[in-house]
Amino acid sequence: MRGFIVMAMFAVSLAQAGSKDYTEVRDLTLASAGLAEFVIDSGAGALVVTGVDGAEDILVTATILIEDKDEKEAQKLIAKRLVLKLERDGDQAVLDSGFDSGWHWNSNASIDLDVRMPAGIALRVDDGSGSTTITGVSGDVYVDDGSGSLRVTNAGSVSVDDGSGSIKVSGASGDVYVNDGSGSIEIRGVGGSVTIDDGSGSINVDDVEKDLIIVDDGSGGVTYTNVRGIVEQDD
Repeated sequence: MRGFIVMAMFAVSLAQAGSKDYTEVRDLTLASAGLAEFVIDSGAGALVVTGVDGAEDILVTATILIEDKDEKEAQKLIAKRLVLKLERDGDQAVLDSGFDSGWHWNSNASIDLDVRMPAGIALRVDDGSGSTTITGVSGDVYVDDGSGSLRVTNAGSVSVDDGSGSIKVSGASGDVYVNDGSGSIEIRGVGGSVTIDDGSGSINVDDVEKDLIIVDDGSGGVTYTNVRGIVEQDD
């Protein structure tokens, strides 16, 4: 059962001077004691996640942007459509962020998220669109990404299911698995094995402790260096 919703410190709403775009910042906090996994379900907007050693809380700064709306119009839309909550569900923390589109949705709205979390717990991300950057999460990382660039640095095992956009993974202590629709893939410094199933785009792999398995390389060049295990590549 989800509960313990904590949404602390709603910052003062700010309407940008000289523009009809509206910006508002909200801060959310949740105690991390006893958590094993952090789940993020986010819509349009940039996502930055940073793992912090010894962190006792999950801290989220959400920047809401609604284009072509004045403050009054934006507040009505926020009251009706905004989904932004940080909850505890057993040993999981769950962050939901986005807008409920519903009928007659025609607003260009997004939420940029800056997240600080304990480094050692697992991270699961379901992201709609926009760039995603994950740094210093030593637990396992799973990302289901619609579109936009993805960068994962200094993580445990990494699993990516991506629609489109470039992917860069570096400094993974475990295995790396990438299932990609389109966009370049760059993987460096992996303590386990690397498995890639790719639709289109270049693949560049360097410094892999175990095996490299390319199930399908689609279209685009493939280069690899310093692979200390076996290499299997689709012909």
